[in-house]
Amino acid sequence: MIRRKNEYTVDIREEMRGGNGKVKIEHLWDEKNELKSKTRLMAKITLEPGCGIGFHSHDDEEEIFYIIKGTAQAEDNGETVILNAGDTIMTGNGAGHSIKCVGDKPVEMTAVIVSY
Repeated sequence: MIRRKNEYTVDIREEMRGGNGKVKIEHLWDEKNELKSKTRLMAKITLEPGCGIGFHSHDDEEEIFYIIKGTAQAEDNGETVILNAGDTIMTGNGAGHSIKCVGDKPVEMTAVIVSY
C-alpha cells in the first residue's frame, strides 16, 4: 500500500499535553483501520520554533521520536537533552517525556507509539 504526502490526515493540536503553541500531526497511517499491530500512533510531527508537547508518561506502551530536521529540547524522565537530526528518543514502561523546538527552524520528527 502506498500513501502520498497529500493524502495524510492532518491534526493541529493547541497546547498539546500542556505544551506551548500548535503541534501539527500528519497521520501516516490510520492506526485503527489500517495498521494491524498494537500501534497507537504512526505520524510525522512538526513543532514550530517555541512550540512543544508538554510532559506526559507512557504506561504499557513505548513512544519513539526520530528527529528528521531541526533542534529539539526533550525532557527524558527528568534529564534534559538536546536532540538534532538523526537522533532518537524512546520513552516507555511508565517513564515520561516532553519535547519542544528550541531552534529558529521547525522540528520535524516521526513519532511511533506501540502498546505492549
